[in-house]
Amino acid sequence: MKTHLLQLIRQALSALQAAGTLPADLDVDVRLERTRERSHGDFASNLAMALAKAARRKPRELAEALVAALPPSDRLAKVEIAGPGFINFFLAPAAFHAVIEAALDEGEAFGRSGSGSGRKVQVEFVSANPTGPLHVGHGRGAAIGDTICRLLAATGWDVTREFYYNDAGQQIGNLTLSVQARALGIDTDDPRWPADGYRGDYIREVARAYLAGESVHADDREVTAKGDPQDLDAIREFAVAWLRREQDLDLRAFCVGFDVYYLESSLYTDGKVEQTVQTLIDNGHTYEADGALWLRTTDFGDDKDRVMRKKDGGYTYFVPDVAYHRNKWERGFTRVIDEQGADHHSTITRVRAGLQALGAGIPQGWPEYVLHQMVTVMRGGEEVKISKRAGSYVTLRDLIDEVGRDATRFFFVMRKPDSQLVFDIDLARSQSLDNPVYYIQYAHARVCSVLRQAEEKGLRWDARAGRDALGLLVEPHEDALFNQLSRYGEMVEAAAANHEAHLLAQYLRDLAGDLHTYYNAVPFLVDDAPLRNARLTLLAAVRQTLRNGLDLLGVSAPDTM
Repeated sequence: MKTHLLQLIRQALSALQAAGTLPADLDVDVRLERTRERSHGDFASNLAMALAKAARRKPRELAEALVAALPPSDRLAKVEIAGPGFINFFLAPAAFHAVIEAALDEGEAFGRSGSGSGRKVQVEFVSANPTGPLHVGHGRGAAIGDTICRLLAATGWDVTREFYYNDAGQQIGNLTLSVQARALGIDTDDPRWPADGYRGDYIREVARAYLAGESVHADDREVTAKGDPQDLDAIREFAVAWLRREQDLDLRAFCVGFDVYYLESSLYTDGKVEQTVQTLIDNGHTYEADGALWLRTTDFGDDKDRVMRKKDGGYTYFVPDVAYHRNKWERGFTRVIDEQGADHHSTITRVRAGLQALGAGIPQGWPEYVLHQMVTVMRGGEEVKISKRAGSYVTLRDLIDEVGRDATRFFFVMRKPDSQLVFDIDLARSQSLDNPVYYIQYAHARVCSVLRQAEEKGLRWDARAGRDALGLLVEPHEDALFNQLSRYGEMVEAAAANHEAHLLAQYLRDLAGDLHTYYNAVPFLVDDAPLRNARLTLLAAVRQTLRNGLDLLGVSAPDTM
């Protein structure tokens, strides 16, 4: 509906430009927003006030000219001018009826758009170190990142999903030593256990598989264990492959997949880190001090310069990130979104500074970041801190096994990413209307139940007749559903543009609430056939919208509960 109104406004602007009321070369950014109170209309625009200076007219006078130039539309009941020049648009019933028809005609495509115009965007998310099972923080990142990808695809973007494997560095060394210790029969309470070793039971599983000479298929290649507990290189290769496979299995159970898996180690073997460092040196943005190589990140907004190469010759952790993002840019991704944990906040400025210092035409503020806060898992009013398998944290698999994929995914995205999330296992498992995912799925199942009952009672739903009779739907609850459905496409656009999956979760909860209220207030299977068909048609549109929205969240829409 918003798109239709914008078209009308742009036609009015063109008419005023042709008449000389507005400059012909005026570049106009048309802003049209939903009103907070429907008594002020359904949409409002401050366009007249924004253009008054360019038109050399009073805002109210220009507003009157804009309204007079609007083409006629059966979807507009009236247009009013308020205050100093606000233009308020009141939608006609035909506008809401058109939304119902669109939901039924477009089906799974309802709410989708082509605003992305097929442009490329890469979304990197999860990117967990292959040192253990995925924890609940990774799970939240997986749900948020995957939903962002689904939203972007729904708005016409060509999305590439990427997982960056941190398979280099000290943590991989600690993993290797931990597996070796287990392979040698050393227990965690033994003084010989590595000081920074991993203690979860999964290390025992990796060691057993390694000694047994098992093979692991990961990233389109087979890694076979050599079984020699003294061969650290072989242990490292097998352990990383084994844990990457385990993480992939967890993600598949979560309905999350990737197009590209990128290895941090390849940045070193392919010389990309050294090339990036040399470019920064050649561009004059580095200096040496105290035996280390520094990057002048203060030239690009950082509060202090940062060490790139330490005294021992090793690189600090942000350097490979700069090389990695340089590679993303060179692969043609002019838009990149990184979904990461909030602990990455401190690296954003220095990574962007390093990219600016490369002088490769990379714009400021690239890439975009979405950071999520930590997850606290509760059961029985007490925090759950450890997993039997991981030992020191709750795994994603633990939650999926406890409450199912649907509840896990929904709970992870129902709050804004930058807010801490309390994951209440008892609530997520409950089949009550207090459980938000159950509440929404139950709304979908209720509509399916009504349509089944109609068929069982021989009250055939005539969809065509129902569309023709939508004018009979004048109950306040019906008006609320009309209005809510008309917002769906705008909400998908906003959620995609702002990387805010929680907007979709909240919308579906509101729509489900309106449906439940309607269900309890109004009979559907009435004797009056036109009214019955109209109400069933409205219900069918609600069902389609709920199903589409849940699909964007990666959550199922059951027909029965």
